[in-house]
Amino acid sequence: MHTRNVGNTGLRVSSIGFGCNNFGLKTDLTASTKLVHNALDAGVTLFDTAPVYGAEWGQSESILGKALGRRRQDAVIVTKFGMCPDYSRNTSRSNILKQVDESLGRLGTDYIDIYMLHWPDVSTPMEETLRALDDLVTSGKVRYLGCGNLPAWQVVESQWLSKNEGLHRYIVTQEEYSLVGQQNRQSHIPALEKYGMALMPYSPLANGLLTGKYSASGELPSDTRLAKNLWNMGDRYLTPERLQLVDKLSAFAQERGHNLLELAISWLLAQPVVCSVIAGTTTPQQLQKNLECGEWKLAAEEMQQIDQICQG
Repeated sequence: MHTRNVGNTGLRVSSIGFGCNNFGLKTDLTASTKLVHNALDAGVTLFDTAPVYGAEWGQSESILGKALGRRRQDAVIVTKFGMCPDYSRNTSRSNILKQVDESLGRLGTDYIDIYMLHWPDVSTPMEETLRALDDLVTSGKVRYLGCGNLPAWQVVESQWLSKNEGLHRYIVTQEEYSLVGQQNRQSHIPALEKYGMALMPYSPLANGLLTGKYSASGELPSDTRLAKNLWNMGDRYLTPERLQLVDKLSAFAQERGHNLLELAISWLLAQPVVCSVIAGTTTPQQLQKNLECGEWKLAAEEMQQIDQICQG
């Protein structure tokens, strides 16, 4: 397993991260524990969770903490703040201080490696949020800070505030980013490069579109999130244009002895700002496939060809 620095810091993480969003949903404690130890044994160090993950509030964090057990020191834990059980957003100082202690308790640890803003909260000044987070780093409860789903201008504003107020800064962001979802490429990537921030893409397989199950010419599977149109994802992803793009990308990968899944992960890892690709896992077989995907090193010429395919 390869490791990478998170932005321009000394923190290193595995290039393939483990998404814990299925803990408490598709995998129980026993199955999750097996997956966590298989991942650790394979060299995975990054584990991404959040209080909102799981069938019940905090369930994913609790399962991850129990699964890690004595191997806590081998893991870099990312968990998040700002989302509330009713799905409202609150990044106020009082809520941050409350949520961090609750997450520490569920995770069974005395520190969080990367504490990440989950979604922006327009009702709380950014400076209030950053000052509360700075206190958490100073106290030792949190080691590094991250943000997620911020528009590019707010990423820049956060860096400016941290620099001018002498506060600890966000070192990484999480954004939806994939071969068929490059809407942030022109806005976020230059900002991240400018400020030495890293990117942890989520939904790297476009919610299943890039797994190889879908084709413009074949029958669509009926038992997937996209087919069931959960949260209108089918309307978003299963368009004729995107299905045709999937077929072209599949052909590109097959011509080189690989598959679409490998291409999707390898393309993300070829982006200089990407420190780790977060992939959800529910079975040991799926975990192994995810780990193998990072072994294809795309050449510069291949990256140019992929860009041409994606741009039509």
